[in-house]
Amino acid sequence: MAKDFILPDIGEGIVECEVVEWLVKEGDSVSEDQPICDVMTDKALVQIPAVHDGVITKLYYQKGEIAKVHAPLFAMDVAGDSVNNEAVQEDVTTELQAKNSSTDLLEDFILPDIGEGIVECEIVDWLVAEGDEIEEDQAVCDVMTDKALVQIPAKYTGTVQKLYYQKGEIAKVHSPLFQMTIAGNIAKPNVDINQAVVKAQTNAVVEKTAPVKTQQTAKVINQKAVASPAVRRKARELDVDLTCVPGSGKNGRIYKQDIEEFVKGEVPNTIDTSPLNNNASQSTVQNQTQNQSGGARVEPIKGIKAAMAKQMMASVSTIPHFTFSDEIDLTQLIALRSALKEQYKAQGVKLTMMPFFVKALSLAMKEFPILNSKVNDECSELTYFDDHNIGIAVDSKIGLLVPNIKSCQSKSIVDVANDLTRITYSAREGRVAPDDLKGGTISISNIGAIGGTIATPIINKPEVAIVALGKLQHLPRFDESGQVVSKAIMQVSWSGDHRVIDGGTIARFNNLWKSYLENPSTMMMVMS
Repeated sequence: MAKDFILPDIGEGIVECEVVEWLVKEGDSVSEDQPICDVMTDKALVQIPAVHDGVITKLYYQKGEIAKVHAPLFAMDVAGDSVNNEAVQEDVTTELQAKNSSTDLLEDFILPDIGEGIVECEIVDWLVAEGDEIEEDQAVCDVMTDKALVQIPAKYTGTVQKLYYQKGEIAKVHSPLFQMTIAGNIAKPNVDINQAVVKAQTNAVVEKTAPVKTQQTAKVINQKAVASPAVRRKARELDVDLTCVPGSGKNGRIYKQDIEEFVKGEVPNTIDTSPLNNNASQSTVQNQTQNQSGGARVEPIKGIKAAMAKQMMASVSTIPHFTFSDEIDLTQLIALRSALKEQYKAQGVKLTMMPFFVKALSLAMKEFPILNSKVNDECSELTYFDDHNIGIAVDSKIGLLVPNIKSCQSKSIVDVANDLTRITYSAREGRVAPDDLKGGTISISNIGAIGGTIATPIINKPEVAIVALGKLQHLPRFDESGQVVSKAIMQVSWSGDHRVIDGGTIARFNNLWKSYLENPSTMMMVMS
């Protein structure tokens, strides 16, 4: 009596699978546990075994068709006809679920909040591959947000099973980033999961060689291509033989982009290099060479550059800027710094000129608190901040970053120097902590470190002012006796929000800040 084999549950959430290959045909005699067919789910390649001895009477699907879970897969005459089909079906379901327990126990790593207001990020680089064993807190990938380059660590020790994004793709916050098995919950597989699930349950079967199309000019690379149903469907749509497509995934697993590259002819060993085509090949190379001149390249604006573009547009379109410039004589400050530099270097403190600029700015803001404020969008309220969180614009390898030193009003110059070293190093590497980018109240741009004397800096909204430091120059100036002497001169350029700061305010504020820098002893006296 013919009995239908009902396709059991073969993985959590799996409702259908693709019939990759039949290992038997109608009329064949099979024995219990003999593999009948290979089916591909979205998660793994699974081999379906016979549950008892008998003869195959009907195959309900053709190779490449989609089979439904809980629907008949094939029919067979059961030898002896004494087996309880329901009991057997339950056995095979239990066995398949046991074999695929690694799928059931996989856990998705959900991309957490990685910054205030961040809803997506770009995958810059994967630091692991599918199949790699990883430790808790091990770095898994680098992602680029609108504000910084962030490294994502593993939460558990285990094995990476799936990476949901390719390098360069955009990942969403609160969505799965990668999938892994967790050590301790399941045994670690000794081999790749795809290899483990396609092994026959007891009896070995001679592997069949996939037929090669005579019209296919590409070389057969893999006799049994490993790919998901969606990838196989794409291959059928493009009339591509998957056995000839090199897979970029683990153990040669084929992805959609592999098919696209194969169709474009970007895969090695797919070009006909016979003598008959030498002229055509030379012509192609010549055309490619000619096309290299006068070309253009389009690149998307992403990450930090996109964030900076939006921020600058918002600033110049909503804030009426005005610029004020002056020069500062830093001769005495340079002498003081030179006298202290080696002493503090021995203590591990990098004493540059910038900590003095920052501290002097904080001291001046005590007298002019409006420089440490923000105005609302309607320009109806002004918020004054107690903390002087002074931002330093850094030209990092990923774009412009403005981390800030918190609470400068309560820190010494040495404290500021240590914080400055930390945030500058982090910013140049593109790995600034999110807290260091939040809450800035005023900014300094040291454009003079690269070159130039005068600038028109754009305010870092919602701040109300920013100063750009020009390069240090030794220029002739008159001393009190009217003699020409060499002075260390720096040009500074202020931009202020003219809605709340007028020219007189910025000039008086600059004069106080300038006095502290030109006479360091005065600055030391007013420091608390």
